[in-house]
Amino acid sequence: MATISLRNNLQVNNTNQQREIIAEEIHGLIRVHRDGRVERPPIVPSVSSTVASERGVTAKDVMINKETNSWARAYVPLICHTKVPLLVYFHGGGFCVGSAAWSCYHEFLTNLASKANCVILSVEYHLAPENRLPVAYDDGFNVLMWVKREAMNVSSVQKWWLSHCNLSSLFLIGDSAGANIAYNVATRIGSTLSLKGVVLIQPFFGGEERTSSEKHFLQPPNSALTLPVSDTYWRLALPHGATRDHPYCNPLSHGILRDLRVSSVMVCVSEMDILRDRNLEFSNALAKAGKRVETFVYKGVGHAFQVLHNYHLSHSRTQEMISHVRNFVNH
Repeated sequence: MATISLRNNLQVNNTNQQREIIAEEIHGLIRVHRDGRVERPPIVPSVSSTVASERGVTAKDVMINKETNSWARAYVPLICHTKVPLLVYFHGGGFCVGSAAWSCYHEFLTNLASKANCVILSVEYHLAPENRLPVAYDDGFNVLMWVKREAMNVSSVQKWWLSHCNLSSLFLIGDSAGANIAYNVATRIGSTLSLKGVVLIQPFFGGEERTSSEKHFLQPPNSALTLPVSDTYWRLALPHGATRDHPYCNPLSHGILRDLRVSSVMVCVSEMDILRDRNLEFSNALAKAGKRVETFVYKGVGHAFQVLHNYHLSHSRTQEMISHVRNFVNH
């Protein structure tokens, strides 16, 4: 009996020690230790840029900056009779997880490039908490400046995909945290580059005061985001000491939207998403600021449904979304 008791005490002590050394954790996605170490279990496999020829798209990884290990994955339709729009894409993951090489994004963007007939440059940006905001915004802006330089460089090795792009039809696009990045990068552009539009898919925003959808969708079905997970992401991503009313998190916190140098915005909202009400409020604020806003609400699905594909409705709603994006960027 004494031996069993000792063993149980050791297990309890080990569990307590484990809790003491972990500062933040989102089960299966990220574990942050108090000593600064960060673990990201490979819950989603990373895949190469290979695309089957019957998909109608070719994809390759391109190096942007070797010193910072900045890269992106370019998707080009195999048949381009004319120059097509360029979409610079930012993946989701609460600023803390995710990759341009994740299989779910590779699948979604292959599908989008083919059906929307556009070139897509999917950006690999630096993650928090090692690189807190605004580092991801800096990465996004630097990628755009790199695209501009390469487009002006007649000997650029990037011509294999850039030569297919109509740079007067340049869009920023992203989902969740990536949509937040797309929006914040768009506010930085000024006159340095001409953007035709921004596509925000379930943009990841927050605030200290809870919205109705945040209160009622505590455990939303078929959704990649819950309120506790959202709060953890923000604690890890925001500058030290910032609250969720920081403009990076809550663009409406001061009642004034930052200057967005683009006239057309598309906002995609999921009906069963905790972010639904914030997304709709943000969309309305853009319209009041004089932007041409197209807002689509996808019925019966939750956050990031387009990359989950875990039930039939997700697939049909994803095809709707791709159709809406295609119409937005081609008209």
